[in-house]
Amino acid sequence: MSFPDFVDVAIVGGGAAGLGAAGRLKRSRASFVVLEARARVGGRGHTVEVDGLPLDLGCGWLHSARQNSWVGVARALGLEIDRSAPAWARPALNFPPEAQRDYRRAFAAFEERLEAAAEESDRPASDLFRREDARWRPLLDAFSGYYNGAPFEEISVRDYAAYQPTNDNWRVRGGYGALMGAFAAEFPIVLECPVSVLDRAGSTLRLMTPKGALQAKSAIVCVPTTVLAEEGLRFDPPLAEKIEAAGALPLGNVDKAFLRLGDARAFDPDTRVQVRTDTTDTGGYTLAPMGLPMVEAYFGGRLAAQLEAEGSGAFAAFAREELASVLGSKFGASLQLLAESRWSADPFSRGAYSHARPGFANRRAVLSEPIEDRIFFGGEACSPHAFSTAHGAYDTGVEAAEAVLRTLRGEAAREAI
Repeated sequence: MSFPDFVDVAIVGGGAAGLGAAGRLKRSRASFVVLEARARVGGRGHTVEVDGLPLDLGCGWLHSARQNSWVGVARALGLEIDRSAPAWARPALNFPPEAQRDYRRAFAAFEERLEAAAEESDRPASDLFRREDARWRPLLDAFSGYYNGAPFEEISVRDYAAYQPTNDNWRVRGGYGALMGAFAAEFPIVLECPVSVLDRAGSTLRLMTPKGALQAKSAIVCVPTTVLAEEGLRFDPPLAEKIEAAGALPLGNVDKAFLRLGDARAFDPDTRVQVRTDTTDTGGYTLAPMGLPMVEAYFGGRLAAQLEAEGSGAFAAFAREELASVLGSKFGASLQLLAESRWSADPFSRGAYSHARPGFANRRAVLSEPIEDRIFFGGEACSPHAFSTAHGAYDTGVEAAEAVLRTLRGEAAREAI
């Protein structure tokens, strides 16, 4: 679309939160535009198709599916949803059943201690480890890498306990990012249009972009915390409390690699492989996800950061080596790279999803607080109980749009008096 001069509402960021806001504003009389820095929408929801396979480089699961707003969007668009059990709920290869049961008991006990400790003063989640956890601590921190993007020593007890998931985890067969792209098809969106400055000095907001300045009555800011903390988007006058809050909610390191699997029929759909339990530096592997001929490999925390730094192909090389140690060198050599992510190197993400540093769980509320009843905030980091998820982001965008509309209605009523 052409670049507008003035709108009622400017949405900064076309990820899950920005699209949620746009969907709500589309049903109102307010004029709006989504300003997206990338050449695509979806943010950290990104599906690429390689050899006919839809690969979700970012979010891939409809977590808490029975209360996930994206499920309704997918159904309205006629997209197929896969409701089969996730790999992590299944037994794993190379992980004896008795050992798996022992690990699950240790994990459940650890989480119980976390829940209880959340009622006390905040501290690092790693403080809740006990001597009897020694055998499983590497695997527990590997899990934290996939789940939080960082080891438990960097995770707030209160923030971890505040997350409220359910056991319903589904998938969009065509890809989560593809779902977001289909949803956004009719919204007014300007791509390749990063906002560098949001000038709030005057009675009207001015947003500075490479395509020119846009004036707006209100703005909904839906950019990652890393971008705010590093002032990739700068407020003028500055908003020091937002920068501090964003810095206390960093994005962790989580990445994926997808490799071509020669014969998916050799494995049951969603076969999980646990290569190692004695180190945090191990990947998580799903063979034949949804029965497709590929391997989906997960990397988190410090391992993901290290492999990103090694450059293109490092995730695939690591996965081949680990899987070869379990399934044989011939199997490892047969795996061909399809795609891999590098979210921390992405200039418009600079990480995967947020966690609160110990002692800073309350910063989510600070980050989401509106400024002057005209600058509103959305994104997964603003969600009190569904952070790190695309549906948490979507819902904060809808809530921000509702708040904007209440403000605009109030202005209209005052002008009519």
